[in-house]
Amino acid sequence: MEITAPKKGTLKAIAAELGLSITTVSRALAGYSDVAEATKNRVRAAAAAADYVPNSAGKMLVTGRSGFVGFLLPVRETAILDPFLGEYITGLSAGLAEQGRDLFMTTVSSSQSEATVLKHIVDAGRADAMVLTRIAEEDERVDFLVKRGFPFVAHGRTLDHSDYSWIDTDGKQAFSDLFQWLYQELGHKKIGLLSITESMTFRRYREDGLIGAIKDCGDPDVTLTTRHVPRFDTASWGEAIRSMLESENRPSAIVALTDELALSVLEHAASLGVSVPESLTVIGYDNIPAAHYSNPGLTTFDQSIRSTAQQTAGLILDTLDTPDQIQQKLVSPIFIRRGSHGPAPKPVPNSLKTVSKTKG
Repeated sequence: MEITAPKKGTLKAIAAELGLSITTVSRALAGYSDVAEATKNRVRAAAAAADYVPNSAGKMLVTGRSGFVGFLLPVRETAILDPFLGEYITGLSAGLAEQGRDLFMTTVSSSQSEATVLKHIVDAGRADAMVLTRIAEEDERVDFLVKRGFPFVAHGRTLDHSDYSWIDTDGKQAFSDLFQWLYQELGHKKIGLLSITESMTFRRYREDGLIGAIKDCGDPDVTLTTRHVPRFDTASWGEAIRSMLESENRPSAIVALTDELALSVLEHAASLGVSVPESLTVIGYDNIPAAHYSNPGLTTFDQSIRSTAQQTAGLILDTLDTPDQIQQKLVSPIFIRRGSHGPAPKPVPNSLKTVSKTKG
């Protein structure tokens, strides 16, 4: 059936043209699940033919929704940018656009509390739902939204994660499998772990995976040297990395919690003359773009940040349509083998160590 464009690009005119109620037309354009797909298509075609542009203020009055999904963007005093967030925001905004939604971002300065800014957004009705990232073991943002009954989806999870929707990657299993590979296939027994001081849940799970696997192997010769550093304090990174690399009992493999930390290990190893991967294996996590271009290329885990963010957009729409339905998804990251890993270096015989010290 050929659709004739209404004379006026209004909801009322479109509804009259199609023989539908204004409410049905409005809900069809908003993508509500209770409207049949065939009806949605008819309404969209008519709206396009009429050059209909929805009035945001009027739409909010009719539906009680703003059309925005909120996102908090922390702004740090340090020059360090978070590559994870860049990839995530790109995927999230694309996923929401496909669903006819807009992403509303609010910056949070280092002097502000994310929880305070979040409360202001919710109280002011500036967003219909929120997306949270970088979840802590106990997260006051999550607690606030759960208590308010406000729709949200988290990328990550708190330790008690039973009563809200989230999507996360299985860092615990990833780090457990990683140790098995380092130990059984590459022969590494001196393991270093470069982690963060903040009580983020992803830190907890990844550390637990590595530590648990080391314990389960039952080999008393396996050692673990751990250093914790603040996430954005590069000076502390350097001190911790050098302390491991300059130790007499230097790890043969350093597992970093994130790619940024792993890339810093590569940088300091090069400055100290420690050859990677001949003398040191370095593993990261996230597969940020810089990991591909490092020298050597960084072996890491890809948690499909952009794809996961797009899936989050779908979960948000489901949460808005069926707020009582909780969806939780655990994704397995993909191990990316590049050039920063190799077999454990063979130990130098004691006789050669003695000769070396004598000549020195």
